[in-house]
Amino acid sequence: MFQKIKRMYRKAKGFVKGVSTQVKMLAFALLTGTPAMAQSTAGDYSAGTTALSTVAEEIVKYVPIMVKLCYAIAGVVAIVGAISVYIAMNNEEQDVKKKIMMVVGACIFLIAAAQALPLFFGIDA
Repeated sequence: MFQKIKRMYRKAKGFVKGVSTQVKMLAFALLTGTPAMAQSTAGDYSAGTTALSTVAEEIVKYVPIMVKLCYAIAGVVAIVGAISVYIAMNNEEQDVKKKIMMVVGACIFLIAAAQALPLFFGIDA
């Protein structure tokens, strides 16, 4: 029996020598980190439920701020993009249409994201 274990140990040791350091570190992190993340109260779910409801309430507070931030970023993108397009038109560059479409697309995306953000979190704004 002891000889079998010794043989298995040698095989494992030979296998580990061929593995890169990054893979060893990843395996170590996964194997040691998982038990550390487990909760001590496995049967009591009230702590987790309370934490999730607290997080949901805090997210609701930040959504209007993020919507306004998206609108502000869209405004800055529009102004900088308009200046960039104006400079490109004055220099008679060939890809002016492409620049215009990129700026308009970015602004539309930011405005759509600002509209969809409350809906994503289930908030009636």
